[in-house]
Amino acid sequence: MSVVGANATPRRLAISLLPWLWLGLFVLAPFLIVLGISLSTAGYGSPPVEFFIGSHAGHFRIAPILDSYVLLGGDSLYIRAFLDSIGMAGATTIFCLLIGYPMAYVMARSPERLRPLLMMLVILPFWTSFLIRVYAWIGILKDNGLLNDLLIWLGIIHQPIMILNTPTAVLIGMVYAYLPFLVLPLYATLEKLDWTLLEAAADLGAKPWESFFRVTLPLSWPGTLAGALLVFVPACGEFVIPELLGSARLPMIGTVLWTEFFANRDWPVASAIAVVLLVVLAAPILFIQGRQAAAGRTG
Repeated sequence: MSVVGANATPRRLAISLLPWLWLGLFVLAPFLIVLGISLSTAGYGSPPVEFFIGSHAGHFRIAPILDSYVLLGGDSLYIRAFLDSIGMAGATTIFCLLIGYPMAYVMARSPERLRPLLMMLVILPFWTSFLIRVYAWIGILKDNGLLNDLLIWLGIIHQPIMILNTPTAVLIGMVYAYLPFLVLPLYATLEKLDWTLLEAAADLGAKPWESFFRVTLPLSWPGTLAGALLVFVPACGEFVIPELLGSARLPMIGTVLWTEFFANRDWPVASAIAVVLLVVLAAPILFIQGRQAAAGRTG
């Protein structure tokens, strides 16, 4: 037994180190590379970056340059792009919650034999290319598209309204694209709830809406938070939907990042944008996780 135990300990240690190795290779190392590029200056080589190298007391040193970060803080274009991206991601998350929570709730309360079918309907869009689905929305939202034709046929409007190339079109596309990311974790949480708690609340005189806000909603909070983060975080850096459905009047940070990398070939500024975006998104996530961990310890 002692030999088996001695062999098991290094094996468990190796298994526990695998996730850290993965994070180090594919998360930390790329981040450090991007951080290093953000502390350089734009050049004309390949890659188009130059590090400031000087000498001090006979020793060579590489000095970090914060010009890219100073530029981000002083240029209204980048500030507006960050604010617009966060605002659009926040609106997308809110609408996904308003639409996705009833969907997940109905799925969880449906008969067990219907749940696989409902689940398949939610994930069915993933069977089609993301790019094709966004292009389909162009045909729906353009001036002579399906939506305007339907509204005219119903008599709601008398002439086509401009939806495509507006923030509204971007919001519609992003809500459509990211809605499953909220429904799936929320459904997984709601499905495991003990519905007899609602019956107990009703026996104690609670109305259905009171049972929902006092029992169902608090117990489904972990799934709601997970789904909201799965929507908000990638929505902040979304590039394809704003590029195809939006316009230059809505400079999302993903579009600005692509422009700096490939059009302007200003890798330091583009890397600085990526670093700032990562910090902006990681800070609230770490804060929420810390609060949840603290609540778990006190609970």
